[in-house]
Amino acid sequence: MRTFPILLLTFMWLALTPSKPTRVVFFGDSITQAGVRPGGYITRIGDMLKKNNLANDYELIGAGIGGNKIYDLFLRMDEDVIAKQPTITFVYVGVNDVWHKRSHGTGTDPDKFVKFYDAVIKKLQAAGSKVILCTPAVIGEKTDYSNDQDGDLQQYSKLIRDLAAKHNLPLCDLRKAFLDYNLKNNPKNEEKGILTTDRVHLNDAGNQLVADEMYKLMVSAK
Repeated sequence: MRTFPILLLTFMWLALTPSKPTRVVFFGDSITQAGVRPGGYITRIGDMLKKNNLANDYELIGAGIGGNKIYDLFLRMDEDVIAKQPTITFVYVGVNDVWHKRSHGTGTDPDKFVKFYDAVIKKLQAAGSKVILCTPAVIGEKTDYSNDQDGDLQQYSKLIRDLAAKHNLPLCDLRKAFLDYNLKNNPKNEEKGILTTDRVHLNDAGNQLVADEMYKLMVSAK
């Protein structure tokens, strides 16, 4: 008979103990670095959580550094992500791995990209984090596939889609989302100004689109 009051007290204590918020780390390059600024996609996700009375349920952390490629993420993930013990990690990288081939004479070859990305996934999972992969959106917004690096961007996006399928991970397919949006909203085939400021980095509409796409996956992955 004495066990019932003990169980009741235990349940009451658990009910009154505040649960830890879901800690979400956004791991990436300059697009993510800008995401924590006013109007940035991470800030907008925070605003969406407030609007839906979920702000106390989540802690959002930006871990973006300009110019980063996949191997940069691998090299700094212990300190910048795993040390923060995330519940969920968004991996949003790939633009510089493609873009820098032309702009800086560097970049990441496809085979090395897959090996480093695979290692990032495995290490995050071993640390107990759920992982959500993101395809790189655009390097130029023309809708007729005449942007200089459309072919490479399509290839690297497919590599990420394949990794998501291999590891059975959620995919935030920003490449597809941006292409679909531009087909509807870029009738003049402009190379920038629809979702980006400079063909790559996000304007207000781009930040909102990324926030919308990530938010859906984030709340379903909790």
